[in-house]
Amino acid sequence: MPKLAIEAMRKLATQALRNAGANEAMAQSTANALVEAEAQGLSSHGLSRIPQYATHLANGRADGAAVPVVRRSRGGAVLIDACAGLAFPACALAVTEAIARADEFGVAFAGVANSHHFGVAAHHLLPAAQAGMVGLAFGNSPAAMPMAGGKRPLFGTNPIAAIFPRRDGSPLTVDLSLSEVARGKVMVAAKKGVPIPLGWALDRAGNPTTDAQAALEGSMLPMGGNKGAMLALVVELLACALTGAALGFEADSFFVDAGNPPRIGQAFLVIDPEALAGRGVYFDRVETLIAAMMEDDGVRLPGARREELAARAARDGVELPQALADQLAHLAGEAQ
Repeated sequence: MPKLAIEAMRKLATQALRNAGANEAMAQSTANALVEAEAQGLSSHGLSRIPQYATHLANGRADGAAVPVVRRSRGGAVLIDACAGLAFPACALAVTEAIARADEFGVAFAGVANSHHFGVAAHHLLPAAQAGMVGLAFGNSPAAMPMAGGKRPLFGTNPIAAIFPRRDGSPLTVDLSLSEVARGKVMVAAKKGVPIPLGWALDRAGNPTTDAQAALEGSMLPMGGNKGAMLALVVELLACALTGAALGFEADSFFVDAGNPPRIGQAFLVIDPEALAGRGVYFDRVETLIAAMMEDDGVRLPGARREELAARAARDGVELPQALADQLAHLAGEAQ
């Protein structure tokens, strides 16, 4: 497998997206996010998404000319319209607006409507931590999981992420899908033609399956059974009912080339600790909890593994499957 340096991946991804019709800001912010995911070992949300995004841009499922705008604003609340473009510029604007409002009001909620797949949810929260603030992210996606007791997929895998800054160390970063695994892992398995573990998904008839392609055509199983489905419902309401975005069952799958612009939603909550107990108390409490957690051998702080992999990738580069590397080179217009 070819090994690419971080900057080489970034240039390749950016050019591929430009060639597919993305404007410069969209191409750069999207490429940065996908390369970061690849470097952190999250290949299901990394460069494997470029061909999908490029096809969506070409087929009108995403508007490469879109520029996100502030659609409504009042106090600590703001609504961003992604204008049917790729999600990354809109999410960046939402978090920037939320940080500014949290600085003024102590807390802010930024919603994003008319959006697209937003990749690794925690990626968008790093600016909040860098500003010394706590951040939470929520996003819905095309229907992949049924409601508790039902069979029809209604909710997406609906990720939740949170980031908690520390006084000196790297922030604590929590990022999880509400399905048993992220659907992107099933996508990667389907592309490789390898089976998935039993318990990840159901086929179209509602039967447990280890066939990744059948799983993509069927539904994902929620994490924790009915509890995961309830959390997915909460995210659906936060990201859609408050923003006016499309519900999961109203958006065509990301994994098909043709379909409607998904117009799904994201939501970001940013909190300034100074508005509550104060930053000093906040940092003390965080470090006290971390110290207690680390007394047990084998405990790994959330986000630590991603940070280690990113450092290794920055030093050594990242190996990509040959087929993906060839596909990216083709999309970027590079000779093979």
